[in-house]
Amino acid sequence: MKINTEFSTIYISAEIQQVLTEVLKKNQNRKTFVLVDENTKKHCLPIINSIVEIDSSEIIEIKSGEKNKSIKSLEKVWTMLSEKGADRLSLLINLGGGIICDLGGFAASTFKRGIDFINIPTTLLSQVDASVGGKTGVNLHELKNEIGVFNHPKYVLIDSSFNRTLEKDHILSGWAEMLKHSLIFDEKDWLNVISHDIKHIGFKELNKLIARSINIKNHFVEQDPFEKNIRKALNFGHTFGHAFESLFMNSESEISHGEAVAHGMICELYLSGEICNFPAKKTNTAVTYLLNIYNKVELNDSDFENIIVLIGHDKKKEGQNINFTLLEDFGKIKINQNCDRELLIKTLNWYKSL
Repeated sequence: MKINTEFSTIYISAEIQQVLTEVLKKNQNRKTFVLVDENTKKHCLPIINSIVEIDSSEIIEIKSGEKNKSIKSLEKVWTMLSEKGADRLSLLINLGGGIICDLGGFAASTFKRGIDFINIPTTLLSQVDASVGGKTGVNLHELKNEIGVFNHPKYVLIDSSFNRTLEKDHILSGWAEMLKHSLIFDEKDWLNVISHDIKHIGFKELNKLIARSINIKNHFVEQDPFEKNIRKALNFGHTFGHAFESLFMNSESEISHGEAVAHGMICELYLSGEICNFPAKKTNTAVTYLLNIYNKVELNDSDFENIIVLIGHDKKKEGQNINFTLLEDFGKIKINQNCDRELLIKTLNWYKSL
């Protein structure tokens, strides 16, 4: 399956070697680099290493984990590109999950003022989120994606069979983003997605759902590439979600991005009811579904202030306003919704009581 977007060409195929071979033939005589972490080097690189152009490419390895989505890791990639003779015609292939796609995309976008890059996302989360949409970047200390630019890969190559090596939690992390896409698009899509059992889904079936999810994301991205207006719909669940993710980062209770977004959506569904009159019955149904899949995050009253501070650092804040993307109903989006401290506390108390 081929999806031509305004910015990238996306292939969704079970024949990843064949597709990559064809793509690299179109980009001959370019020095090629492959960015991996220790996990994708072990599990994913062998799948594509039979391709001559990959076998002769330079491999750059960084450590996995959110704490390594850092300026230090970025500097390592820049240094390796420079030392291994990369020039402005070179090509960087990002083989990995969201961290590799985000960091590698930013490294490519800034090295020698920009070289082309290809994303080969190897997790469900990166297949439906980080690999498409043009957001690249790194974290600044505990603050998610604080440094970055908009820049799109030349190609995105997706094969859901890469997910065979993933633990269940990583599959569920990507599922949360797919649920978000359906919530902001329409109720019919939401009902279709939740009708599938993600814990026992086949890879061909999953490829179809991935394609649908990507098309929904592109629906918003192509209307608003730099997130000035309707693309903010994609932020649903992320204001609270990023705060949850940052709160537990580098702790024994660290949670994945997708899990954080799932709980962010729960909070922002409640806010949608309070501010935009999202139907209470639909909130209860969606929250029940989410809590059946994602274990509730345990919060103490002492965490509330830290969460509010982290929300205040969110990139979606403009001036003194903390902007939420909320819903009036499935697919009926209300961007730039302001929420005061009192309502934030009320939301956290409601969440804690679930």
